[in-house]
Amino acid sequence: QVQLVESGGGLVQPGGSLRLSCAASGFTEDVSTIGWFRQAPGKEREGVSCIKTRDGSTYYADSVKGRFTIARDNAKNTVYLQVNSLKPEDTGVYYCAASLWDQAMCTINSIPYRSWGQGTQVTVSS
Repeated sequence: QVQLVESGGGLVQPGGSLRLSCAASGFTEDVSTIGWFRQAPGKEREGVSCIKTRDGSTYYADSVKGRFTIARDNAKNTVYLQVNSLKPEDTGVYYCAASLWDQAMCTINSIPYRSWGQGTQVTVSS
């Protein structure tokens, strides 16, 4: 079992930045991929980005490409999501999730992800 804890959310003005963290504990050596997802009020959860823990390959949703950067620190069992140039439509609860399924490329489809954090709120507003 893998436990995940997100942090770093907050209230930020449009154009601002945050760094979200996802700290993993438990059987972390079995984790192949960490994904970030978000859910806005009244909307379905959507995948934002993912990273393979072993080779560091990444994937981004088109809506965040060029603004968000995902990175890992395997020594700290932590994955970061740097979110820049924030827009009001980026508002939502951001979750990280862990997948044990080793694929050629990571995916932001939620199906392979079995362990989820409790989420951290990001609010973009002036």
